Amino acid sequence: MQINRRTLLAGTGALALPGVATHALAQAKPPEFTLKYANNLPVTHPMNVRANEMAAAILAESKGRLEIKVFPSSQLGNDTDTLSQVRQGAVDFFTLSPLILGNLVPSAQISGVGFAFKDYNQVWAAMDGELGAHVRREIAAKSSMFAFEKIWDNGYRQMTSSARPITRPDDLKGMKMRVPPSPFWVSMFKAFEASPATINFAEVYTALQTKVVDGQENPLAIIATAKLNEVQPFCSITNHMWDGFWFLANKQSFARLPADLQEIVTRHVNKAAQLERDDVKKLNDSLMTDLKAKGMTFNTTDAELFRTKLRAAGFYAEWHKKFGDEAWAVLEKYTGKLI
Repeated sequence: MQINRRTLLAGTGALALPGVATHALAQAKPPEFTLKYANNLPVTHPMNVRANEMAAAILAESKGRLEIKVFPSSQLGNDTDTLSQVRQGAVDFFTLSPLILGNLVPSAQISGVGFAFKDYNQVWAAMDGELGAHVRREIAAKSSMFAFEKIWDNGYRQMTSSARPITRPDDLKGMKMRVPPSPFWVSMFKAFEASPATINFAEVYTALQTKVVDGQENPLAIIATAKLNEVQPFCSITNHMWDGFWFLANKQSFARLPADLQEIVTRHVNKAAQLERDDVKKLNDSLMTDLKAKGMTFNTTDAELFRTKLRAAGFYAEWHKKFGDEAWAVLEKYTGKLI
């Protein structure tokens, strides 16, 4: 499927329905297995476009035996609630940022170290290589879930504000910044002397609109699909953090599937992840033009200024100690020295 700006921003009636799983193949009898997949993104985001394609492909290849219902836009609860449901088996699949997952599996956050990955070549080498394998082992060892091999893309995150452009670290001083519910984000923005506030994504637009917070940070694709530009006039291209989504599964729920269905699901989840990566990269590269046309003001930044601030604040040293020498060495194998 060709994903472009029109596809992203227009939306479709079919995608807007709760629990869409694509019923193009009507079955004479109900599926043997019906599983729930939840995410926190708008229905028009590439994740949901590809997830619905994935669900349709699984339904077709399994000859109607397995149906995956897709619940976008936090329909089953916010990130914290849904993660709890997946751990308990009430929801079968969930895509979640490694940094929010870090509340449960601390080492999962290592892929989000601020200003670490300089480009996508470094990101995919690490996440499809030793760093991703390390994190998946930790998830499986420390939770009732596992993560599929290919991580989905969220993109490089940018900072927005209703107060002022962010051109250097000092511009963040005292700014009330919404961050996801993760100690890692809180730690980084405190290092910049901002005032971070943890707010679940479903509540972000209202928090910005009512000035509970001055700013937030997200990839451009999410800024656009969630229409955050309506309440945030300034966008600073900081690329301060690469973020993705581990496609998580409840171990017991997945184990109940016959081996052939497990193989079908695994193959299609990883295939969809690869397609979604390309979609998100293209969108994040092209959306600036659209957002400018809607009145958003953009500025660029010097990453080294922000790295220097984080080094001086002890951010890298603190998280090196928390992650441990072995994991940090794997990270720096791909990023180069951070300390």
